[in-house]
Amino acid sequence: MSATRPRLPQEFIAAHKRRRMIDAMAELCAEQGYEATKIADVVRRAHVARKTLYDNFSGKEELFLAAFDLAVAEAEAQVTEACAPLGGEDWEARTEAGLRALLEFIAAHPAEAKLCLVEAPAAGPESAARYEAAVEAFIGRLREAAPAGTGKPTTLEEALVGGTVWIVQREVRRDAADKVVDLLPELLQFLTSPYRGVGKR
Repeated sequence: MSATRPRLPQEFIAAHKRRRMIDAMAELCAEQGYEATKIADVVRRAHVARKTLYDNFSGKEELFLAAFDLAVAEAEAQVTEACAPLGGEDWEARTEAGLRALLEFIAAHPAEAKLCLVEAPAAGPESAARYEAAVEAFIGRLREAAPAGTGKPTTLEEALVGGTVWIVQREVRRDAADKVVDLLPELLQFLTSPYRGVGKR
């Protein structure tokens, strides 16, 4: 008697196809940009029918936004997991752990990094708004982690996160996402040094 292959649940198959389409959008945007990417390119790369794509997404923009949201959620989860064991005592250690986790995610997911950091700000108003919201979330993380006290500009966190994003974005734009972890020491110094002495007289 030959063993019959177990049938995969429909929900698993549907989720797998959805993820393939999201991954295809990220890959294609990294290779040729959002504007040049067509629905036909996505269904060909993902090996799905056009109907399957439209059963899941209203069109190219919704698929792009889904890819953006998923990448940001996965990056945030990795950062949160890295910071969680450190508690609230050593803010520099938590900042280093979070920054390292983020850079490692970018290095491991160059297509998603390019979609989020290079394509999203210019792809359209909705993606630009989500990009700004993601940056604001990381500004909030730094503000929450950093030592409280007087004597620092109210816009310090915006400037630090903005500068860090610009440096990382530049490397991703150059197709050097796999090298961003090498930036950890200088970016950590950039992020933490302004707080040393805050509140002291």
